[in-house]
Amino acid sequence: MQENVSLNYVTQVHDDLSAMDSQVWDGLLAKQDAPTPFMRHAYLSAMLSSQSATPETGWILQVVSLWHDTSTGLVLAAACPLYIKTHSRGEYVFDHAWAQAYAQHGLAYYPKALIAPPFTPVPGSRLLAESAQARQALLAAVLGLCQTQEISSLHILFASPEDLQACDEAALLQRSQVQFHWQNKGWRDFDDFLSSLTQEKRKKIRQERRKVQQAGITFRAMTGPEIGPPDWALLVQCYQQTYWEHGNPPYLSPAFFESMRDHMAANWLLFVAEREGRAIAVSLIGLNLDAQGQPEVAYGRYWGALERVDCLHFEACYYQPIEWCIAHGLKRFEGGAQGEHKMARALLPTSTHSAHWLAHPSFSEAVARFLERENQGIGHYLEALDQHSPLKKPA
Repeated sequence: MQENVSLNYVTQVHDDLSAMDSQVWDGLLAKQDAPTPFMRHAYLSAMLSSQSATPETGWILQVVSLWHDTSTGLVLAAACPLYIKTHSRGEYVFDHAWAQAYAQHGLAYYPKALIAPPFTPVPGSRLLAESAQARQALLAAVLGLCQTQEISSLHILFASPEDLQACDEAALLQRSQVQFHWQNKGWRDFDDFLSSLTQEKRKKIRQERRKVQQAGITFRAMTGPEIGPPDWALLVQCYQQTYWEHGNPPYLSPAFFESMRDHMAANWLLFVAEREGRAIAVSLIGLNLDAQGQPEVAYGRYWGALERVDCLHFEACYYQPIEWCIAHGLKRFEGGAQGEHKMARALLPTSTHSAHWLAHPSFSEAVARFLERENQGIGHYLEALDQHSPLKKPA
């Protein structure tokens, strides 16, 4: 552990989360403007303990925290997971061109620093803090750590509005991207939802759902403890097979999913597709719970299939979750990173944002110019997408 004392805070740096009380961490997370389950103590700890995000896989964790030194002991004021990385995989905000430019000029882009849950492109709070002042102090401590360790750059991905405000005040560069999210407008059921779409999109969705039904596919939906060990084992099998079919090794180990089963079961919804009594595919959905423990936001996370069935992916990953969200009154379903095809399934374009600091002044200026052009392009892209909305035009 490293420890420094500033005018207002004691700063500590640990190499894992075990030194942080999970209830204290999660309590601070709950006070943020955009808390998600993917910044919970158990989720981040599982990434390390399961050997999914470790120094061996290019993720070196440094937990940065700020504390008030009171007469009764230290009180947590701010904290974040800082990863020192030796590559850019598992991030979904792509900076490979930046790394290549560094290499062409004989400079080292890696190691770099990242604040975001590994392999999880879900927008949410990153700089956990009790106040705007504490958030700014936390960011200053992180930047100081990067400079001390001669880190090339800092990247805060899929950040919340309060995070971005702190980054703006610290003069970090900001970058925009596009995801596709479904917003619940209070529909009574799936047919009521379909009635809000254009005739072309309604027809397409009904055709896709019919193909799955005609293939003899039925679905089971389970949450929390309803998801038994065989279901989690099936998920791992489907998840791994899908990654290997795409020529990539799976990011997450079986031990990660076991940890989710044991420590965060309430935050997961599992759809199992079956044919003739045999499970052939799964879709795992993350759930953000409100203060009463009720789900309010859903996140598409992992999918996999053991057999190929036309349109099964759309049914398992979009239509089943949307129907479930309507039935249970959830506010929103986020479909994950990229994917214009989601728009045809009524997931609409939404801006997401990240913030970046580069130590090298000339490269920082060059990236600033690049981001100015790119962000303008994103604005035009959103305008173009709006012209192809699947929703009916207002009368």
